[in-house]
Amino acid sequence: MAIDDRTTADPVDTPDALAEGTPSGTGGTRSTWSTLRPLFLRVHFYAGLLIAPLLLVAAISGLLYALSFPAEKVLYRHELQVPVGDRVLPLTAQVDAAREAHPDGTVTAVWPSSEDGATTRVLMTTPAVEEGKSLAVFVDPYTAEVRGDLPSYGSSGALPLRAWLSEFHANLRLGEPGRIYSETAASWMWVVALGGLALWIGRRRTAKRALFLPERGPRSRRRTLSWHGSVGLWAVTGLVVLSATGLTWSRYAGENIDAVQAQLGGSTPTVSAVLSTTPGGAAAGGGNGHEGHGTGHHTAPAPQGPDIGIDRAVEAARDAGVAGKIAVTLPAEGKGYVVKETDTQFPVHLDSVALDPADGTVLDELRFADYPVLAKLTRFGIDVHMGVLFGLPNQLALAALMVGLILLVVWGYRMWWLRRPTKERKLGAGRPVPRGAWRKVPVTLLLPLAAATALVGWFVPLLGISLLAFLAVDVALGLVARARRAA
Repeated sequence: MAIDDRTTADPVDTPDALAEGTPSGTGGTRSTWSTLRPLFLRVHFYAGLLIAPLLLVAAISGLLYALSFPAEKVLYRHELQVPVGDRVLPLTAQVDAAREAHPDGTVTAVWPSSEDGATTRVLMTTPAVEEGKSLAVFVDPYTAEVRGDLPSYGSSGALPLRAWLSEFHANLRLGEPGRIYSETAASWMWVVALGGLALWIGRRRTAKRALFLPERGPRSRRRTLSWHGSVGLWAVTGLVVLSATGLTWSRYAGENIDAVQAQLGGSTPTVSAVLSTTPGGAAAGGGNGHEGHGTGHHTAPAPQGPDIGIDRAVEAARDAGVAGKIAVTLPAEGKGYVVKETDTQFPVHLDSVALDPADGTVLDELRFADYPVLAKLTRFGIDVHMGVLFGLPNQLALAALMVGLILLVVWGYRMWWLRRPTKERKLGAGRPVPRGAWRKVPVTLLLPLAAATALVGWFVPLLGISLLAFLAVDVALGLVARARRAA
């Protein structure tokens, strides 16, 4: 696609596709912003033009995902809800009912009914369910009737509808290669959002109201820009948060984030359920092995012996302070019970405890209050991104944010279309900001900016690679345009 390289003398009519305006400097004094603004415009133009399709796909799929929470409750209400009975049966009876219904399955975890009228989920591994997912068997806690079974995915227990939309949002259901799309979108979203914010704030305007509220009047490119800028201003914080939290799941930037978090001592701790042959049956390393360091003594795993059963394990966990909405992981070879709180709605309840299956002795315990600050922030950020931290309000806020992002992309392309190429320039993409803007930036500002860009590009690789690709194409098109003028 050829990009027209012609310049424009009127700064008010700068053909940036997504956000533009006059410099905020006055008179003949060249302010820092007036030197940087052309660079911001050019990057915002290309990023908006070329990355916006990825953002649009992410926004549409994210909107559907946010709405899948209430839809899931309606679609699977038979499996999720039952009439309230007089007495809740022991978990052992409920698990036995699930095993009887699926004798080929292996029970790995149990999510006891957390409220009146809610079913118990018995999670199984079976040949019929693909790797990485579990078969959730829904059991009536009052009668032990099996209400149905569905594939379940992730710590939030996403059922088929939400799991499908989650996977589509994350990788277009293309597996590992598809994650490049979502990581590229997350890598650029904060750049586009913050760049647009700077451009919008930097516009000269007569009334402060125009900064926060869109202009009225007949439909025009100016009014479209006003809506684009105003909505972008209100949405920028949420977009940056989604971008940052999305990168924590990414393939390449996510590894760098994990490494930095580990170096700063902010990794998420885990409770250790390893059994050992040490006296008393306690896990090696004592009760403070939150990060799984309890295996450092190289003791051999103890053979599976007596089992107190899931009901007594839950009682022991509640005595240890783990209560409310919980998930119970059954003992595996060399490991004990793990009982975790799973209430992610703020204020969260995410304490966990590991228990010796022989006698219910506490092997290890982990309180959310003891998480490192970075681990807590990561937990909050991920839960906000997933729409579970504040429940329905979180999901509605995500849906509104995604609608806003969709509109921002549509308005951006509308502005570009209103300045679309003429018949003489059928392959053009609109006039971008003049080339060579970087040469007008003082060296004392240009060098730190270049160093920061290189550092960010290394830390967020898909951002750096795509930015280099933009630059290469831009330089090549510039050489072509120069050769045409010289011909």
